[in-house]
Amino acid sequence: MATLVTGRSPAAETLIDGAEYEVVLTTRTDDIDTVQRLRYEVFGSEPGFEASMADVVDGRDADRFDEFCDHLVIRHKPSDAIVGCYRILPPPGAIAAGGLYLATEFELGALDHIRPETLEMGRACVRADHRTGGVLCLMWAGLLAYSDLRGIRYAMGAVSVPMQYDGYGRGATVRAVRELVDAKHRAQWIVTPRNAVEEITAEPASRRTFPPLVTGYLRMNAEILGAPSFDPVFDVADFPMIIDRTRFNVRYLERLQQAAGSL
Repeated sequence: MATLVTGRSPAAETLIDGAEYEVVLTTRTDDIDTVQRLRYEVFGSEPGFEASMADVVDGRDADRFDEFCDHLVIRHKPSDAIVGCYRILPPPGAIAAGGLYLATEFELGALDHIRPETLEMGRACVRADHRTGGVLCLMWAGLLAYSDLRGIRYAMGAVSVPMQYDGYGRGATVRAVRELVDAKHRAQWIVTPRNAVEEITAEPASRRTFPPLVTGYLRMNAEILGAPSFDPVFDVADFPMIIDRTRFNVRYLERLQQAAGSL
């Protein structure tokens, strides 16, 4: 049974302790190095990946924001290996970093009034041999635990949708996500992409084939802050997304907690 634990140390704090996995919040240099190598391994296996986004010599995915972030990691206890990660930029970290990573893709002026109570999440990945629904739920449960402990109301980030996905025409899944968002998941605030996605002529893909992260975020009651921005490094459309902790899907939260308790 997983339990919430705090106080491990200022540099590493266990948020959820389960039988096989634990969720740890860390700023340790060795953990961050491992996380960067894991991200390079996972992202490097994705279609459209360009090595220009990473440190090719050392095999790491790293950028200037890492040092200002808290890193949420999933540790597989039997092997003591880090198998999943989330990068969290809290409000003080965003100030120290000179802004949010998301601001490199979007003009975020419409969100200025909620910045003090908003964290930015990103760079989510799970090693392929641990990529189960339960582990993904454990990551989200850890994110919610972090938000509760730090008194954060909003979580913001980009959810990426590949331009070429699951055998459909180029942009078909992006178009399907955008149509669903426009119909049901549009946020009250709108941000502007700095690099708008090209016009998509392909027929929309089936919603049953959406990337798991997209489906999961929408089940949480995430809302989309407008049109996506094109990321040429990964060949993806990044949809700006926000989750209001006070409007979270309670039923889905219970499922996350059950999943966390079974791992």
